[in-house]
Amino acid sequence: MDIDLMLKVYPFFLEAAWVTILLSVLTAILGLICGTLGAAARLSRFAVLRFLGAAYVSVFRGTPALIQLFILYFGGPQIGIQLDAFEAGVIGLGINAGAYMTETIRGAIIAIDKGQREAARTLGLSSWQATYRVILPQAARLMVRPLGVNLNMLIKATALVAAIAVVELTYTAQRYIGSTYKPFEMFLLAGVLYMIIIYVVGRGVAWLDRKVQIT
Repeated sequence: MDIDLMLKVYPFFLEAAWVTILLSVLTAILGLICGTLGAAARLSRFAVLRFLGAAYVSVFRGTPALIQLFILYFGGPQIGIQLDAFEAGVIGLGINAGAYMTETIRGAIIAIDKGQREAARTLGLSSWQATYRVILPQAARLMVRPLGVNLNMLIKATALVAAIAVVELTYTAQRYIGSTYKPFEMFLLAGVLYMIIIYVVGRGVAWLDRKVQIT
C-alpha cells in the first residue's frame, strides 16, 4: 500500500469531502421538504392528493436513483430543463430521498393513537391545531431514528453523482485512479472519509434522539 501517495493526494480528497457534505446537506433539506409534502398528501382526506402521494412514492422508490439522475441531467435539456451537474445531483437525489422520507414521516404520524387526536378535538382544538400541537410533537420522537437511517443512505447515495461528473469523493477517487493506477489506495481513502462523515452524522442523530426522548 502506497502511504506516501495517499498522503500526497489527501488534501484533494478532503476538498471533495466538503463537496460531498454540502451535497448531502442540500439533498437532505430537499428530501425532508419533499417527504413532508408527500406524507401530507398520503394522509390527505382528498383522494386525488392521496393518489399523487402514492404515485410519487411508487415511482421514485421503484426505479434506480441513478436512472433518475440520468433522466434529469441528460434528458432534461430535451424538455427545456438545463441544470449543471451539481444542481441535477441535489434535485435528483433530494426527490428520490423524499420518497423514502415520505413513508418514514407518514409511518410515524399514523403510529400515534387516534385517541390523541380525538382528545384534542374534544378540548376545542381544530384539526390543524390537533395535528400541529399534539400529533406532530409525538410523531417527531418516532421519526428521528428512521430519518437518521434515511440520511445515512443518502450520504452513501451521493457517490452516484460521480456518474454525472460532480467532483465529490467517488469521482475524485476515480480520477486519481486513472493517473496513478492505484485503485486500492484511492478507494480506501475515499471510503475512510465516507465512514468519518457517516459516523459524525450518526452521533448527531443519536444525540438528537436522546434530546427528543427527554422533552
